Amino acid sequence: MKTNIGSTERVVRIIAGLGIIAMAFIGPKSAWAYLGLVPLLTGLIGWCPPYAMLGISTCKSCCKN
Repeated sequence: MKTNIGSTERVVRIIAGLGIIAMAFIGPKSAWAYLGLVPLLTGLIGWCPPYAMLGISTCKSCCKN
């Protein structure tokens, strides 16, 4: 699995994922907030399946595995 998410995007995904998940505990308290796991996990592992299928990469050449 090659890394296809750049470092800046990874940080944004992790922060966004944590923010969305936090809504399950504070705010509207909706189960939909658990969808925040998707950006959180893709940010943590650095690989996005839709990016891989579409041949997209926001990662610089130094990030390639």
